[in-house]
Amino acid sequence: MSGNSLVIHPKRPKGEDGYRTFSIRVKEELFDKINDIAAQTGHSRNELIGQFLEFAVSHCTIADK
Repeated sequence: MSGNSLVIHPKRPKGEDGYRTFSIRVKEELFDKINDIAAQTGHSRNELIGQFLEFAVSHCTIADK
């Protein structure tokens, strides 16, 4: 707040925060495992999936044909 004014800044449009939203299909067993990990750690599924994907991408090796 500035004096007696409440300053409201414009909200950034979706997609301009460095994140993208997309849907995926996973086996029910994998979904259940992620839910269990989320319950045990207090992290959201979204946080965990992001961490899992970052790890997988940074440790991925592409095999020769």
